[in-house]
Amino acid sequence: MGGVDWFKNAIIYHILIDRFAAYTAMDNWDKPVFLGGNIRGITEKLPYLQNLGVTTLWISPFYKTSTYHGYHITDFYQVDPHFGTNKDIKNLIDAVHNLDMYIIADFVPNHCSKEHPFFKEAQQNKNSKYRDWFYFTKWPNSYLCFLSIGDLPKINLQNQEARDHIINAAKHWLSQGFDGYRLDHVIGPLHSFWKHFVKEIKTEYPNVVLIGEAWMMGIKRHELNTINIHHRFLKWLFGGAASDNLLIEYIGELDGVLDFKFQGLIRAYIAHSRISRQRFEKAIKQHYDHFPEDYLLPTFLDNHDMNRFLFDCGNNKEKLREAATIQFSINQPAIIYYGTEIGMTQNKSIWNIPTCGDLQARQPMNWKQQDMELLYFYKKLIEQRKNTPYQ
Repeated sequence: MGGVDWFKNAIIYHILIDRFAAYTAMDNWDKPVFLGGNIRGITEKLPYLQNLGVTTLWISPFYKTSTYHGYHITDFYQVDPHFGTNKDIKNLIDAVHNLDMYIIADFVPNHCSKEHPFFKEAQQNKNSKYRDWFYFTKWPNSYLCFLSIGDLPKINLQNQEARDHIINAAKHWLSQGFDGYRLDHVIGPLHSFWKHFVKEIKTEYPNVVLIGEAWMMGIKRHELNTINIHHRFLKWLFGGAASDNLLIEYIGELDGVLDFKFQGLIRAYIAHSRISRQRFEKAIKQHYDHFPEDYLLPTFLDNHDMNRFLFDCGNNKEKLREAATIQFSINQPAIIYYGTEIGMTQNKSIWNIPTCGDLQARQPMNWKQQDMELLYFYKKLIEQRKNTPYQ
């Protein structure tokens, strides 16, 4: 693991920029529009996060984008004006470091927005060099994308110029002071790309942490040709959304992956009461037995792509406390999704809404009505964790 020992005991706070702070109105929170949350807002809330006990911020994509959540990137080298300026991101990084905290960002190498100028040129000019930056199956309107989402054309990372463009973007932001990345949809690019990416990054920035998102939830059979993992059909057929076999695949390649297996088990045990305590403990032990000690598996109860844990608990905060206590007892970095510590929930399941259901789990941070008892509980939980660090 080398230079990423700092991450082993990290208390990570996961922020969706547009929905966290400085947003101007909440009226359209259930629509896929920019509400106005920005980078300066995060900087202003650093005292809150420091007081909570957070050691590491994880922010959503801040690059120029066509969507409020930032994952539809139109320029990997610029900050989106909705979120602020290049100076704002540098100020945030410096402010975080001045508080002896760390900051990582989402990085999205697999795909970009169909509004990206390189893709638009590739569609408009069959002789453009950018045509080979993408996977056209029938030019100009049929191409591989992120699963089945046509708005997100898949980048051909086997093209050297395209690969260099992406890797140099990652290096650019690390040069500004970021301490690492959560790598979006790592199952999309080839393993050969990840080996090259990690070598390039670690040669210049040996202490940055690289954590992958390896998750197959919701993937349909016809979308398997857009992902690149070993035995993908068998993993899809038998492995479930987050099998150990999938998470294991990045050992020796990345510093670690988000622990979707833990998330599934804790939800089955606490939120849905589908398994007993004994079965949960046995499954957790078997799970961690699969991995070397230096492989990082950050734990989390929920994130921006699934129901909030409290909602799935029927808004029973005792269940949330029990789950958080178990989470913080695990010898891995712990992630808190923004608002969990103050009792944020949602109105409906994201799975029961045909389009943009995930907005339910992305409601604006509630700065006015907060469960102070729950907030105090999280503060104490973090304090106890820091007093008994894992080696």
